[in-house]
Amino acid sequence: MSESSLRSRFESLLTGDPGLVIAVLGAIYLAYILAGIVFGFTVRGHMNSLANLTFYIAVFGMLALALNLHWGYTGMFNIGVVGFMGIGVYVTAIFSKPPAAQGGAAQVGGLGLPLGVGVVAGVLAAAVFGAIVALPALRLRADYLAIVTIAFSEIMRFTFMSSTFETFTVPDTFDLTILGTTLISFDPVADTVGFGGGSGLILNYASPLEALLKFLFLWDPYLGLVDFVGEYAIQTNPKPVVDSLVYGLLLLVVVGIYYWLLTWTGESPFGRVLKAIREDEDVANALGKNTDVFKLKAFVLGCALMGFAGVLWYAGRGSITPPSFRPNITFFVWIALIIGGAGSNTGSVLGGAVFAALLYEGPRYIKNLIEAAIDVGDGPGSFGQAMAAFGSFDPVPFLVYTLNSISQLRLVIMGVVLIYLMHNRPEGMLGHRKEVASSIDLSRPEGSVHEEPAATDGGEKE
Repeated sequence: MSESSLRSRFESLLTGDPGLVIAVLGAIYLAYILAGIVFGFTVRGHMNSLANLTFYIAVFGMLALALNLHWGYTGMFNIGVVGFMGIGVYVTAIFSKPPAAQGGAAQVGGLGLPLGVGVVAGVLAAAVFGAIVALPALRLRADYLAIVTIAFSEIMRFTFMSSTFETFTVPDTFDLTILGTTLISFDPVADTVGFGGGSGLILNYASPLEALLKFLFLWDPYLGLVDFVGEYAIQTNPKPVVDSLVYGLLLLVVVGIYYWLLTWTGESPFGRVLKAIREDEDVANALGKNTDVFKLKAFVLGCALMGFAGVLWYAGRGSITPPSFRPNITFFVWIALIIGGAGSNTGSVLGGAVFAALLYEGPRYIKNLIEAAIDVGDGPGSFGQAMAAFGSFDPVPFLVYTLNSISQLRLVIMGVVLIYLMHNRPEGMLGHRKEVASSIDLSRPEGSVHEEPAATDGGEKE
């Protein structure tokens, strides 16, 4: 490849969608860093805030991309996102947790398989349950499909919480045989596994970051990086901070993989059929496309991606409980998708980044900035006490109460932003973006000698 072609390709990347994503992310990170410097954050405070920001940008970006496959590409109204996330996480935990005898008698044990096997099992389980939901539900449209998916999500949450499935017995041997060929055969070392009921599960296995770095033989260099940070930046216990930041950066790489996969899917003949189904399913059927099959494949793929995103979100935590999978996460993902613009993978990534930076992490970050700069104090314990202070013309107690209640206030902010977007910018940040339906650009080249418009009905030109 010549130097000029390389330069033109690099320039197109910078001026195209990748350049837009990089510019928005750069502006977000710059704003966070400058605000931390102005308000006197320590190095640990800077790294913690950037680690949290990176983590939530990545997970909401992944989930918005997966939801975009359902809604933006195919027009399927799925509001059960968190249910498929939960399936991926719980199945991964069952496969990868050590047996109860090794983890402690009071804990619900697992099968003790490698984490990679557990992740694959979790993703496949999310895909299988996606197919189970899709088979009877895909003939439903709009509100009816939404009801089915959110009902399934709640069914899964109450199943995780149920005492019936707190523990259950596994067979002595497990064989997966297809067409007479045994693909998987192993003897579980645990007699009982389970979902842990309302108490949840303790995830006492290696973190995804540690497992991946050891698999790539990079664990020792990584520990050297931790020692370097501990010597020159954070002298006290630097590893948790470095772990969080590096894990967030790793998740950004996964976002790039999601973006490439779904962009490639959207530009393929399969993706063009999905967009035709979104626009008018009856017309796609009339053209000979089995729309049920296409919708089933898209739904299963999107559910698998949601399951994987759920594993990456929660697998690095010490434990999981059923309340972690309430419907509010699904609506957070929808807000992220709406902010960016449905139907655009670039918009999905930007929406996830803007939602994470401004609406999800933003209010908590502002609280941390203020507390780092001034001594806020305890403040009133109730809204009534905060309002009563206005009788003496003292707004400080109300402001302190508002700051201490920032987690609840951000839900109000999200609602206001969503209402504003629905009224004034329903198409999202990037607006309605036209996509080339054919595999090649059929428009006339610039400077063509044929200046007259071509007929649109196959007849003579008009």
